Amino acid sequence: MSEFPRSTPDQQPPLDEQAVPASVRGAVDLGASGGARTGAPNDDAAASSAGAGSYRVELTTANFQRYAEASATYPVVVVLHAPQSPESETFVDVVARVVDEFQGRLMLGTVDAAAEPQIAQAFQAQTVPTVLALLGGRVVPLVNSTVPEQQLHELLTELVSLAQQNGVTGTAEPVAANEPKPLPPLHQEALEKLEAGDLAGAEASYNKALAENPGDHDAKLALAQVHLLQRVSAMDATAVREAAAADPTNVQAALDVADLDLSGGHVEDAFRRLLNLVRTTAGDDKDAARARLVDLFDVVGAEDPRVVAARAQLMRALF
Repeated sequence: MSEFPRSTPDQQPPLDEQAVPASVRGAVDLGASGGARTGAPNDDAAASSAGAGSYRVELTTANFQRYAEASATYPVVVVLHAPQSPESETFVDVVARVVDEFQGRLMLGTVDAAAEPQIAQAFQAQTVPTVLALLGGRVVPLVNSTVPEQQLHELLTELVSLAQQNGVTGTAEPVAANEPKPLPPLHQEALEKLEAGDLAGAEASYNKALAENPGDHDAKLALAQVHLLQRVSAMDATAVREAAAADPTNVQAALDVADLDLSGGHVEDAFRRLLNLVRTTAGDDKDAARARLVDLFDVVGAEDPRVVAARAQLMRALF
């Protein structure tokens, strides 16, 4: 699921427990283990000192079962959102603010429906934002559109009351403010391969992530970085720099030196070298310099000020 239509307000379902659909049970096991408990579960992802952080976590297929089981202790509010819907992204922050007001009587789990299509499909979400809750491993529908903050507070107050009626009276621990977000499975797989020096394996994992979700910006950025590492790892840095110094018209040597500069942290030097090539060459050489510069933009990141400045210079050099 890479795109959702914008939702429109409609008649919301009553706040009541629903049996977990078979499609949900098949894709993500929502069965809570044991009965209701008091206190927070032993959960590394949620552990922190009192007063720090908030009550918000990012749900993925890797950690979903943990929080489904935790819903036997405290209700877990789930918000499905997507980058394609700025409205849903903004509403996530509204829900987070309201959930934090309950001081642990609720936990918020956010789901990027574009990055985690299995979870979105399991809940049969048709729009974003979609808000529901897990209570004792069961699904409680809430809203499938944005609502005013006061109305949301009233809904969540009713959810807490429903939880108490069902013996779910535990309190969640706040999540540490500096807790890193869990990596999607294919990203974690790629990272492990990188740490093992398996660049080809990491490339394959990131390519698979992009095939599953072409809008995965992090995978695109990481793949560009892997490609840079592959090029640089095959170089004799001294020989490359000597070749470039001996023959300023050697385009391949200039491309290679730009890679070495960037991998060594000399971003502006790399950009300057390639921009000069674009300005002073023609035909295939000019295209090669432009293509390598765009590749390095992806490595650094589109929002980096150095990329923004170099991209503007590239446009002037081309046109």
